[in-house]
Amino acid sequence: MLKKIKKLRELTGIGVVEIKKALEEAKGDETKAVEILRIKGQKKADKKSQRSTQEGVIVSYVHSNNKVGAIVKLLCETDFVARNNEFKKLAQDIAMHVTAMNPVCIKPEEVNQEMVEKEKDIWTEQLKNENKSQDLIPNILIGKEKKFRQELALLTQPFVKDPSQTVGELITEKIGKIGENIQVGEFSRLEL
Repeated sequence: MLKKIKKLRELTGIGVVEIKKALEEAKGDETKAVEILRIKGQKKADKKSQRSTQEGVIVSYVHSNNKVGAIVKLLCETDFVARNNEFKKLAQDIAMHVTAMNPVCIKPEEVNQEMVEKEKDIWTEQLKNENKSQDLIPNILIGKEKKFRQELALLTQPFVKDPSQTVGELITEKIGKIGENIQVGEFSRLEL
């Protein structure tokens, strides 16, 4: 049991007591314990999401070809966390992600409606050409719009270093670990 606790502590950075509880709940299964810890982290993050973020850091990332880069403003509640290496690393990882994946906004609901409407027109024509039933087209369009918005928004994109989680899930995980509300304030991407 101690080896498992130590392993999960190194993997997640979460406190020993929390890990022990999660392992007991998961009946010793490390994979289930990690999932339990992630769910608890999500609950903590939801509670903290209403708290004010007045501090933070601005970081930049420039790709090795010196042709593309990004600047990210990552916000937190206190200057203590803003100086924390893990917080700074998160900001750096998000800047690298922005450089690589080129999101257009932070959240799916922020995607430009004009852009969505143009895509809907294209999808509608494609669906008609595929002889899809007129009854199905509205539901298909809803699904396509949701996916389109998620692909363009930073928080819902699969994280470039670990596609098994989104950038939003990564931030939520760090909120659970660090214990403060963390928000992406803004970002900008430059390319030659």
